[in-house]
Amino acid sequence: MPVPTSQLANPSIAGPLGTLAFSQVRPLSSSLALRAIRWHQSLERLGVVLPFALVHDAGLLFSTPREHLELGPRCDPKELAGRLRDAERIVEGYRAVLRELAESEAARCAAQLRMSDDLVTVVLSRLFGAVAARTHAPPAYRAMLPADAALFEGIEPQLRGLFLSARREFEQRALEALDVSRLYVLTMSDALDIETLRLFGMLGSEASAGALAQVDLLAALSSPEANDIVNFSLEILPSVLETKTRPAAGTTAAHGYSGLGTRGSIDSMVLTELAWDDMELARRIADNEVLYFAREQSRDEQRRIHYLLIDASASMRGDRQTFARGMAIATGKRLLLEGEDVAFRFFDARLYELYRAKNGQLPTAHLLSFKGERGRNPARVFAELATDLDLTRHHDPRTPVVHLFTHAALYIPREMVQAVQSHAHISAVFMLPSGGQLDLDYLDLLDAHWVVDHATVASGAARASAAKAILGEKDRQDRQDRPEEGGGAARRLGAPPNSHVA
Repeated sequence: MPVPTSQLANPSIAGPLGTLAFSQVRPLSSSLALRAIRWHQSLERLGVVLPFALVHDAGLLFSTPREHLELGPRCDPKELAGRLRDAERIVEGYRAVLRELAESEAARCAAQLRMSDDLVTVVLSRLFGAVAARTHAPPAYRAMLPADAALFEGIEPQLRGLFLSARREFEQRALEALDVSRLYVLTMSDALDIETLRLFGMLGSEASAGALAQVDLLAALSSPEANDIVNFSLEILPSVLETKTRPAAGTTAAHGYSGLGTRGSIDSMVLTELAWDDMELARRIADNEVLYFAREQSRDEQRRIHYLLIDASASMRGDRQTFARGMAIATGKRLLLEGEDVAFRFFDARLYELYRAKNGQLPTAHLLSFKGERGRNPARVFAELATDLDLTRHHDPRTPVVHLFTHAALYIPREMVQAVQSHAHISAVFMLPSGGQLDLDYLDLLDAHWVVDHATVASGAARASAAKAILGEKDRQDRQDRPEEGGGAARRLGAPPNSHVA
């Protein structure tokens, strides 16, 4: 379907569409090209202004399996000489760069992943940011392509006319800058961490956050520390991804049966109870020994929200940071798969803003890229947390559950822990320093806690085993309507057999 004449006269449409005259990638479905419009707009918001054809071609190479693409020229370069100086050489150089990108391991692997538009935008920004910086000429038009797949259907015969309809100094400079930056672009492609892209494809990212999500994604892809967290998360996530929403046990006459209990209605009584003689049955009823079938109950009726608090102070650098954030990611994903509501907060000397998991997606980029630089002040943090929980309970009836991931030397005033405990259940994972022990006076106030020693945190295989063990115990706890109270059941993972159990 040809582009209507009214749209051909609009430079905001003809300008970017005309750049497809030197495009080297043709999607087999025109709807695939619609994603390029989103990438192009998002890159402009990030300050990376590129020709639409470059964004279109490279984005499709990194996001679409090869069987859905055709590689090859759409238009004879000689036909572009009217607007592009030395057109044949420049287009051939562009084709060579795309060919090398298509053969790179990053492009081959990334095309098989379910990358969001935000993630593709960030990858393109990493690859071609230097090209945009070298292009010292603005485009002769303002790109405003409508999201209409019909624009890309049967467009090849019109490409020459669209290309010649506007000045192309911007495209000339951009292709020359790409030729100069060729080695840089290929190096940045090889430097892309495939495991990080795989983790984002597995967990998703906050699509609703827009430009903020892209900033976090850029920080995550450029952070050396994020790679260790990603690798650790990928070790423990497979066991988590098998989690399914489980119904809880209740006494309401709805849903199916889930087990046995000593409370229930008469219609749920186990029929064998009627075999007792009258006196024994009366005694069993008085002593609450009669057995009833427990009913399944939707977890939505429990109305809980889980706050995952992650220590970001200087004491958590290195292996402890890797373990804490990897555990938080896995715990959050498991809770989401069980149908729970999840929110994340970092803290050091202050309590940072809340990031909620939305639409079943974790704020993965934020969890990987966040850096705390404000020292350490547990008393202030937990005082602020207690105040927030107190304010929240007036408009949110859900029961809060606090999951704490921190260093074993987190000395919080006991009264501050009591203040938080009055509003929420608390569990904690403590990481010991080398040769250290857990000696905190508020452990008995926690519903449960686990201790992981330094040797375990520093060892890859032992670290993954410890994380899976903690996740398994957390899973058993969260199946209950309410975490265990009093005493704070402790687990010390990775310690020698004769080590002290806190």
